[in-house]
Amino acid sequence: MNTLKKLGVLFSAILLLAGCSTGQSAEKTIRVGSKDFTENLIISEIYALALEAEGYTVERVQNIAGSLVHTAITNDEIDLYPEYTGTGLLTVLQMDLLTDPVQVYETVKKEYNEKFQITWLEYSEANDSAGLVIRADIAKELGIKTISDLQKHASTLRFASQGEFDQRADGIPLLTKVYGAFDWKETNIYDNGLKYEILKTGKADVAPAYTTEGELINKDTYLILEDDKKIWPPYNIAPIVRNQVLSDNPEIEAILNKISDKLNNEIVIELNAKVDIEKQEYEDVAKEFFATLA
Repeated sequence: MNTLKKLGVLFSAILLLAGCSTGQSAEKTIRVGSKDFTENLIISEIYALALEAEGYTVERVQNIAGSLVHTAITNDEIDLYPEYTGTGLLTVLQMDLLTDPVQVYETVKKEYNEKFQITWLEYSEANDSAGLVIRADIAKELGIKTISDLQKHASTLRFASQGEFDQRADGIPLLTKVYGAFDWKETNIYDNGLKYEILKTGKADVAPAYTTEGELINKDTYLILEDDKKIWPPYNIAPIVRNQVLSDNPEIEAILNKISDKLNNEIVIELNAKVDIEKQEYEDVAKEFFATLA
């Protein structure tokens, strides 16, 4: 009987240890989400690789529609994903426009913590904001570097609109209100996906753009103009994490902040270009970049 009892105790201990081990493993499984466009997919994958390198098991929940990703994290369907400060301020919180990057970040950090129990980790220098792109040869010829410079020369330039930009509150109406009228020499509406080809082939001179698009890697062809009067909010990229997950796994903060510290517009443009122009797989691009951080 004593032997049987000993075996029973030993068997129970083994089961207990197995249960603890399983529990710990489950706690270290992190669900990393992403939105459904190139840049967010790449950065999400970099987050996943960084966590895996530190011993976490990662479940990838990627390609979530931008309109649904906030619901996914608040409904405990994902644990973290790359978000943009301007999106948090204007789209999620629906607060008034702010243009100072630090003020925007501090606002969303505070409000998300209070309203959603979500933490904004450190934001990166990379800023995927609205902008205007001009053909580099035209910019050089006319000495155009800023949107103020552009406004002075608008009557000699052809504008490639995407239609809604002419009417949108943060499009031409906002530009006109702050910079003055843009009396373009010519305006035509093109599909957004064609704008760089339209500029490259000389059918237009200026178009709306986002400041980290992959095509901007061609600096000899395209130039993003400085928003010198700061009309557009910053869209700095940052990891956002459910508070409970961060409380259970506090080391996640340092792991992901290290990624934010390495991201700027030049790097993100290059990463986007490898996928959108060179047609590499975003997983391969993320893996190659992460290898440079070791």
